[in-house]
Amino acid sequence: MSDELDKGAVERVLAEFKDPETGRSALAMDQIRDIQLNGTDLSLTLALTTHSAPIWDDVRSGLEEQLRNSLPQLSSVTIHHTVHERPAQKLGEIGLTAKSVIAVGSGKGGVGKSTIATSLAWALKRSGCKVGLMDADVYGPSVPHLLGLTGKPESIDNKLVPIDKDGMAVMSMAFFVPANEAVVWRGPMLHGAVTQFLRDVRWGDLDYLIIDMPPGTGDIALTLSQLLPLTGAVVVCTPQHVALLDAVKAMAMFKKLNIPLLGMVENMSGFVCPECNKRYDIFSSGGARRCAEELQVPVLGDVPIHVQIRVNGDIGKTDANFDDQTTAPYLETIAYNLVKHLADSAAAAPPQPSLPVLG
Repeated sequence: MSDELDKGAVERVLAEFKDPETGRSALAMDQIRDIQLNGTDLSLTLALTTHSAPIWDDVRSGLEEQLRNSLPQLSSVTIHHTVHERPAQKLGEIGLTAKSVIAVGSGKGGVGKSTIATSLAWALKRSGCKVGLMDADVYGPSVPHLLGLTGKPESIDNKLVPIDKDGMAVMSMAFFVPANEAVVWRGPMLHGAVTQFLRDVRWGDLDYLIIDMPPGTGDIALTLSQLLPLTGAVVVCTPQHVALLDAVKAMAMFKKLNIPLLGMVENMSGFVCPECNKRYDIFSSGGARRCAEELQVPVLGDVPIHVQIRVNGDIGKTDANFDDQTTAPYLETIAYNLVKHLADSAAAAPPQPSLPVLG
C-alpha cells in the first residue's frame, strides 16, 4: 500500500462501516460527517441513534479499529460522537411508533419475569434509549408496584397518557383495577385491552417498547402477533430442569407465531452468601445456557439470587437495583447483549434498498 493517504481512500473504508441500528452504510446515511484529514491525522463525527445507545462505545471503537487496520498510515484517529435522529416507524394501523417491540415471556409464573422485563426497560432507558414499558400481564400486573407507580392515566383527545417514570412511559391494567380485585376476562376482552394499550396510548416515538407478557402460552401472544410486527421475544427462566421444560414450551409458542427468539435470561442463577462469599446453586445453574445452546438461541445473561432485588421490588424501587454494584452489572449486561444481538442481526441481514439521506 502506498504511504500516501487521501480523503477518497478514507471514504472508501468508511463506506463499509454499518450503522448498528439499520445495517446500512453509515456514510451513505450521513451518519459519518465532518471528515477532516490533515496529513495522517484523521478526525470525523459519528452520529448514532439512541436505539443503539448501550453499545455506542463499542461502535466507536469498532470504527477506529477498522480505520487503523485498513489504513495503517494513519497516525491518529479522533472520532467525535453526536446523536442521529431517525423517526420511529409507525407499526401497522395501531398508531404506535417504535423501532423495536420486544416481548418478555416465560413458560411459567414465579421466575421473576416482570422483574427482568422492568429491569431490561430501565437499563435501556438509563443508557439513553427512548423506552416504553407495557404490562400485558393482565391477570397479574405487577410492573407499577415494582416501580412504585400509582394513579390513573388521564385521557386527552381519546388517547390515554401513560404514567411517567422519570422519562419512561408505563402502561398497565393495574392503573385501572383496584389491587384487591381480580380480572376475570375471556379472550375477546383480553384482545380488546391489549389492542387499546397499543392503539389508544400516547407512547410517543420509542426506540423500544418492552412488553411484559403473561406467563405461559396464552391468548395475548397471539393477539400481539396479529396486531404488530414484533422484533422478537426474550424468555426468562430459572435454571432447574422443570422450569426449563416450561421455557422450551414458551419458545415453541413464539416460534409457532413467527416471533424471533432474541435470547434467554437465567434468573435466580445461584446465591452468593454475603457473609462468607460462598456460592450456593439453590436451583442449579447454567441450565438456561445449556438449553439455549441446544436450541441455538442466544443467552443474554443471568441474574443471581440477591436479597436486595427482592427488597427493592417489594418497596417499589426496582430501579434502585442499578445503584447496587452487586446487581447492576448483571442487569446492564442483559440490555447490552440484547442491543448487540440486534445490531449483529442488522449487519448480517441482506443489503437493504438505498434510502434518501436523513438528517
